[in-house]
Amino acid sequence: MDKRTKILYGILLAGAVIAPFVGGYPLFLMSALCFALFACAFNLLIGFTGLLSFGHAMFFGMAAYFCGHAAKVWGLTPELAVLIGTAGAAAMGYLVGWLAVRRQGIYFAMVTLALSQMVYFICVQAPFTGAEDGLQNVPRGKAFGLINLQSTPHDPLFGVIPVSDDIVMYYFVLALFLLGFGVIYRAIYSPFGQVLKSIRENEPRALSLGYDVDKYKLMAFVLSAALAGMAGALKALSVGAASLTDVSWQMSGEVVLMTLLGGMGTILGPVLGATTIITMQNYLAGFGSWVTIIMGVTFVVCVLAFRRGIVGEIAYRLKR
Repeated sequence: MDKRTKILYGILLAGAVIAPFVGGYPLFLMSALCFALFACAFNLLIGFTGLLSFGHAMFFGMAAYFCGHAAKVWGLTPELAVLIGTAGAAAMGYLVGWLAVRRQGIYFAMVTLALSQMVYFICVQAPFTGAEDGLQNVPRGKAFGLINLQSTPHDPLFGVIPVSDDIVMYYFVLALFLLGFGVIYRAIYSPFGQVLKSIRENEPRALSLGYDVDKYKLMAFVLSAALAGMAGALKALSVGAASLTDVSWQMSGEVVLMTLLGGMGTILGPVLGATTIITMQNYLAGFGSWVTIIMGVTFVVCVLAFRRGIVGEIAYRLKR
């Protein structure tokens, strides 16, 4: 990492730290961070491995359900609930990836879409998801506390971090976002990441060099699913709910839009793309159904003006 990159990351980190105190609405900021992590996880798969998944919302949404159920019904503390959601998404990622990585191109995308729709219909019927009502009033509680199993609902006897406060919860989400982003950054700039890039550029050649291509693709898929699950779990705690929207195919389409808008195959592109989309959805909500049209027009304009995405195009022009 060169000096200019370090300065840029330092400025972005400082901006994220002071954002709630300079007019940023905590719930909006938390939502932006959750979807930014989701987009970064998806970008690890499509941007650096060359695998297009049309069903990544199944990991995001199911982790939200797992986390919400663990916090509301089992009474687990926030960090344990997030861990349950992340682990559940990773397990699903292994099963789905084991089936999907045997296919390539559009066949891979269709397998993930089909499995995602299966998961969606399971969520419609399963009792622990709340069906069409979803999980409501998911408690945040206190992080790193002891659980009083005799109380209903199970409230922590004491806790180190009272994440029921929006500001505290924002920094809790920010800390886990930085953890997930750091894992992605480290994975990309490691020998493992270099193998993923070689698979993206020329899979037959990577295979001829002796790499177990399917194994590497499965590892990338599981890592991407786990981080997408972490994002979904944090989203459920932040807004206090998990719904069918989180696991629908429209959510899978949104994360594709976020990644392409910001810049596929870049580090910060998905963060910018997710922040842009969430900002438009939040501040243009008064336009009703016109928000979808405005987002579509914005995406078309950006694709025509920034073929590599916003961050990708800027990086390309600076390099030239």
